[in-house]
Amino acid sequence: MANGFVRKEMLAQMPAPAGTKGPLHWLKTNLFSTPLNSAATLVALYALYCIVPPFIDFALISAVWSGESREACATIKQGGIKPDGWFGACWPYVGANLKLFIYGRYPVDELWRVNIVYIMFAISALGLLIPTLPFKRQNVFFMFGIFPVVAFILLTGGHLELNGFLIAVFFMEPSYSAFWIDFAVTTLFFAAIAYLLAKGTDSDPIPNLRAVFGVAIILVAVLLAVSAPLGLEHVETEVWGGLLVTLVIAVTGIVASLPIGILLALGRRSNMPIVKLICVIFIEFWRGVPLITVLFMSSVMLPLFLPEGVDFDKLLRALIGVALFSSAYMAEVIRGGIQALPKGQYEGAMALGLNYRQMMQMVILPQALKLVIPGIVNTFIGLFKDTTLVLIIGLFDFLGQIQSSYSDPTWASPVQSMTGYLFAALVYWFFCFSMARYSMYMERRLDTGHRS
Repeated sequence: MANGFVRKEMLAQMPAPAGTKGPLHWLKTNLFSTPLNSAATLVALYALYCIVPPFIDFALISAVWSGESREACATIKQGGIKPDGWFGACWPYVGANLKLFIYGRYPVDELWRVNIVYIMFAISALGLLIPTLPFKRQNVFFMFGIFPVVAFILLTGGHLELNGFLIAVFFMEPSYSAFWIDFAVTTLFFAAIAYLLAKGTDSDPIPNLRAVFGVAIILVAVLLAVSAPLGLEHVETEVWGGLLVTLVIAVTGIVASLPIGILLALGRRSNMPIVKLICVIFIEFWRGVPLITVLFMSSVMLPLFLPEGVDFDKLLRALIGVALFSSAYMAEVIRGGIQALPKGQYEGAMALGLNYRQMMQMVILPQALKLVIPGIVNTFIGLFKDTTLVLIIGLFDFLGQIQSSYSDPTWASPVQSMTGYLFAALVYWFFCFSMARYSMYMERRLDTGHRS
């Protein structure tokens, strides 16, 4: 019998085979693995060759970066003295109209108010989006409680007339007494709903009633704050424009669509036939109507159905239409996440003795929302780009303000429109790409793929 061999020392680590690593291996594995992939790669490279060099030449190499009028944007070829033609982007045109693109026709002396709103929103949004930063609860309270009120006061100047928002409009002359009657009726209405819901869940209705009255008191405080004379000049929304209108519509739609969409998704899966029917009709109606039709109806048709002398701000009508439209799409995204959860999650929550609200709040919704993060962000991105449709009702958003600047003869040139659209594309790409990358970051952080 032969003697066995027992190795007493480990062999030195050997390098990987040359054919299994390096750039050539990556190219072969990812781009040229099959004849079909090779052909697709070559076609893509040819398309990039046809698109990228001319784009870089127009935007950077042949572009003009300084000047005072359209004459400066005529490109001079190498070795020439006089302008030979219009070959590159006219970036001085963008610089000259930058305030118009960002603020619209907002009064120049009051731009500091818009800048404060921008800064407050950026700081608060960063505090919410960066997980490692502290004071999350305080930041949430500021972002969704204090910031909207402060932003409304700064942008409009306040001076909101509290003449009653239900009874005074339809039954009596506007007055402060009508406002307080409206407040009392609305509070009692929601208190009755809270009482019935509390009884239906076998819980103590008293805390629900206290919460409703607390919210009502906060509502009164907010209304008094936005109507207080603070000495700010009132600025009509008709002079708003540019990036200001785009962000106001997009942020309002995003913030409103998520909670409304959650309620609609839960209502569509409810066992109460009336609630389910209402939610189904709402969702299918808004998903079956184009957004451009919604905006047109809110701007042109809605005033025809209001009592004489009653009118709503055009921007407010657009905000309501966009919020309701996006909420219907958001509801279907969230409903898909809820339905994707296995039945065992519901059974486990009920086995723990949780009621419906607790089950949804602590077990079902956290998992469902994590599953549909890509769908939620995709809806947000689509909403942000759809804000360009408000131009049809006379609201000059960012893209609309750029288009309106084409009538300025100071910068009229063959490359003016291309430069403006290129600048608009870069701005929209920045916001949409940032939302997409943050979505991917949150997916990895929450490990929604359930990878080990």
